[in-house]
Amino acid sequence: MGFSRRIITIATAALVLSTPVFAQETPTKETVIVVVNGTDITLGHVLSLASRLPDKFLGVPDKDLFAGIVDQLIQQELLSGLITEEPEELKLAIENEYRALVADEAIQGIYATALSEEAIQERYKTLYQDVETTQEYSVRHILVETEAEAKEIGTLLADGGDFAQLAKDKSTGPTSVRGGDLGWVGLGLLVPEFEAAMVQMKPDEVSGPVKTQFGWHVIKLVNVRDKAAPELAVVLSEIEEALKAAALDQKIAQLESSENIVRNAQEIDPSYVKKFELLKD
Repeated sequence: MGFSRRIITIATAALVLSTPVFAQETPTKETVIVVVNGTDITLGHVLSLASRLPDKFLGVPDKDLFAGIVDQLIQQELLSGLITEEPEELKLAIENEYRALVADEAIQGIYATALSEEAIQERYKTLYQDVETTQEYSVRHILVETEAEAKEIGTLLADGGDFAQLAKDKSTGPTSVRGGDLGWVGLGLLVPEFEAAMVQMKPDEVSGPVKTQFGWHVIKLVNVRDKAAPELAVVLSEIEEALKAAALDQKIAQLESSENIVRNAQEIDPSYVKKFELLKD
């Protein structure tokens, strides 16, 4: 039974230990939970396994989670005792796993150093506070198939027609149900012809017919405003990920240039990456 299944069903299978745990003193990671064939399983082993579980297991009640982990460690120790001679394939896997775990520990240290308050504030300032202010446009449009239809709509508007109602009645675009409202948009989000006409307009101004790949538009510019920088909290995770990636890339580049790396001069056929039978030799 895998660990995930064991955790799910552990409520029905209590683990009985011969000696009460934590009866006398405050436990530490060296505190022995159980001894299996002379091998100590400590609280540290339990904590190490628990710390690497998927988050979904952390919702399991502590009593059941603790018992399930101990039970799993006991079973693993019992089963591992059946192997009297370590296979070469297993030895290589252990070396790879150890290397990965230690490397991950080093990566976490690099990340911790990179995510200083000063570094976060500096990147926020560079990306959002020191950049040139851009503008956003609140705009509506009516989309029709022909220039003649667009001119007719212009006439109706000049005679006092309501733009939003005409958009609902006449526009073939998906925004017709919203009275042609595109909301607040920044530059670069609309097709060039539409955008070129929009930026030349003043608030409450209505354009003449504008042709794009979608048809003919009549555009109304509702308002213009400076685009505000997002709050730090909104972009914090994005900033942190960028800082971590940059710090890791920089450290790896530094290590690769300064450390002794000697590659085998013999060219290995890439197909060997799947010759798993070599592990059995």
